[in-house]
Amino acid sequence: MNTPFYIARRMGGEEAGNRFTPLIKRIAIISISLGLAVMIVSMAVVTGFQKEIRDKVIGFGGHIQITNFDYNISFEAQPVSSRQDFLEELTVQEGVKHVQVFATKPGIIKTDEDIHGIILKGIGPDFEWSFFSDKLVSGNTLHMTESLRSEGVIISQLIARRMKLELGDDLFMYFIQDPPRVRRLSIEGIYDTGLEELDRFFVLGDIRHIQRLNDWEIDQVGGFEVLVSGFDDIQRVSGNILEIIPYHLDVKSIRDLYPQIFDWLSLLDMNVYVIIVLMIMVAGINMITTLLISVLEKTNTIGILKALGGSNLMIRKVFLYHAGMLITKGLFWGNVTGLFFLVIQSQFGLITLSPESYYVTEVPVNLKISHLLLLNSGTFVISVGMLLVPSYIISRISPARAIIFR
Repeated sequence: MNTPFYIARRMGGEEAGNRFTPLIKRIAIISISLGLAVMIVSMAVVTGFQKEIRDKVIGFGGHIQITNFDYNISFEAQPVSSRQDFLEELTVQEGVKHVQVFATKPGIIKTDEDIHGIILKGIGPDFEWSFFSDKLVSGNTLHMTESLRSEGVIISQLIARRMKLELGDDLFMYFIQDPPRVRRLSIEGIYDTGLEELDRFFVLGDIRHIQRLNDWEIDQVGGFEVLVSGFDDIQRVSGNILEIIPYHLDVKSIRDLYPQIFDWLSLLDMNVYVIIVLMIMVAGINMITTLLISVLEKTNTIGILKALGGSNLMIRKVFLYHAGMLITKGLFWGNVTGLFFLVIQSQFGLITLSPESYYVTEVPVNLKISHLLLLNSGTFVISVGMLLVPSYIISRISPARAIIFR
């Protein structure tokens, strides 16, 4: 029989006439449960927000781009051939889901009342539409074939509102070059990602318009976008691509293309760390208080156990086991509370946000099992660890004095 554990379980009952100690224990359990619930919600909300914004940025540029070395912020690039020897090897690389061609060209949208600068992103029949299909608020995606050039474009809802454009309207797009050129296109779809920094610029159209505007050959493109299985695979896949592409091409991850957005998202991690540290400290301090009160309450019991031959280590285990039971109860109710909130928010989106400020319409949640396990195990281990030093007070209690203690 595990004697310390058996005694600790017997200590769980509330003694008649003692109202103070049970109240302190309840407060300790509530502090742990609320602390864990706050940590779970904070982790889920921050990681959900990061994932939501990250997926939107990736939707505009893919995980990895392969372009000429001279590709720059002007979005004008020297063309590369779409018939590259490395493409066959690239498509079978571990972690690579899809490879598609693209090209970009800055231009101006002009109406009778206003003008607006945009980036025309040229795409081909191989474009992966899953992201924009989910973001369409009206219309359809572009229907492109190998033989026919599409005259349609997809614009953002932000551009449509600013320029007072609607689905089916003609769109006059001007390109500043020598000589200047203009294209008359038709709006076939309107999307809304909520990410204003990109929505206000990008217009999707057939890549063959950019090829004609730049006097490129039919097999020349601005570069290749590589979609990988997961965000964590970007660095590994980028390294593999560098080994197989020719020297005149460059590889850039989405982090390299939009460092300001990803640096901002990384700063949010600090908020989670601060919340976790504060919550664990509060829970730990409450458990230390509970332990000291339990020792004071059970002084007679400690004296009797010592008189019967119980060692200091054994008696310390009794109180640590008892504290562990309280912590476990707090963790249980903390998980129930935190997960209940996350399920409600995920299903019904009760808490909404301003998309102009936060780029999302409702608080996103994303909690992995690994995060849940780490938070639970970390809280338990640290809380118990904080009790080790205070538990040494038991060794200073004299059996003779403890037995007669009132």
